[in-house]
Amino acid sequence: MAKSRLCFSVAFGVLAVVRPATAQSGSGEPVKQVQPLTASTTRRAPPTRDPTAPGFVAARELPDGAVPSPDVDGNFIIGPTHDPAPRMVVIDGVPHGTVYELTMRSADSRIFPGIAREAGTFGVVDPADPARLVVTTSHPAAYTRRVTVYVPKQYVVGTPGPFIVGADGPDHLLFAALDNLIAEQRVPPMIAISIGNGSGDAQGSERGLEYDTMSGRYAEFVETEVLPLVETQFNVRLTRDPDGRATMGCSSGGSAALIMAWYHPELYHRVLTYSGTYVNQQWPHSAETPRGAWEFHDRLIPSDAPKPIRIWMEVGDRDLLNPNVMRDDMHDWVVANERMASVLAAKGYHYQFVFARNAGHCDRATKQQTLPEALEWLWKGYERRP
Repeated sequence: MAKSRLCFSVAFGVLAVVRPATAQSGSGEPVKQVQPLTASTTRRAPPTRDPTAPGFVAARELPDGAVPSPDVDGNFIIGPTHDPAPRMVVIDGVPHGTVYELTMRSADSRIFPGIAREAGTFGVVDPADPARLVVTTSHPAAYTRRVTVYVPKQYVVGTPGPFIVGADGPDHLLFAALDNLIAEQRVPPMIAISIGNGSGDAQGSERGLEYDTMSGRYAEFVETEVLPLVETQFNVRLTRDPDGRATMGCSSGGSAALIMAWYHPELYHRVLTYSGTYVNQQWPHSAETPRGAWEFHDRLIPSDAPKPIRIWMEVGDRDLLNPNVMRDDMHDWVVANERMASVLAAKGYHYQFVFARNAGHCDRATKQQTLPEALEWLWKGYERRP
């Protein structure tokens, strides 16, 4: 019988200053309208997209139930059946990692002291710029977040271990996959750090601020406020080698994973995303990246020299399309991920892109089917350094 994982909880606290968040229109004048969440603004079911449609990347369609080999790059189409991979189940005799947990409070954070958008409100489209959402109902607010840490049985105390940082934790699917992949020596014995978000979603929320901001801020928060706690509380050492550090997430957590590596390639070289929010979701507005993560495939990747980043991506045929009040032609998750695959190929990146038939946004069944292969592909070429 498989051994159960252990869980420990730790709390800590330091005082920080909370600064209010503000928003303005393109003219500089405050915008006072509030968009209530009503039936007319609720999310509609997205259409099913055809991966062979004109303008989509050329991709190899695999037999139903198959996933791409972890030994190849490129574009692939899978589905529509998504059964869990054999390495996603608990296997008797496989060593199981220990899972720990700590709690972080907004009052402890220098970088993210906390905001929230008022319940029942969203935002309005800037009349001077239809690609810009103005939120006036976001204000300072306290939060707590859980950080869940998986330490494999094979970790040797005192040695610098490779690790993967995940968004919207805890991610028990990740922990289950790592148990089996590490035991089979398909990936290195890595520590997994699943960081809960600071609450809310989209523009004006703490989660949106953390994950959709196009800057190194979230990576710096993880580096200076989360990782030192993990090392101190759970008696592990985390490698400083960027080739031994990975990020992952779904939706805005996926865009955050790439944002971390893009703005800090000296910290992270490996990125794994499901339904990545490579769309115009950033708030507050930034003059440097006015279209948020849409800038990745529209301007940043095409115009910049290739960075030492290896990226695995997935999108579903029923992934999101215009989930909020913005109609800026930059809120189609399928198109955004297709464009990402195209520009990554053009710049010569190592990447694998999976288009999943019969799959929605952050589709759990698709993740259970593909995660072991994705992790194995992600860690190809890794050599541990002293």
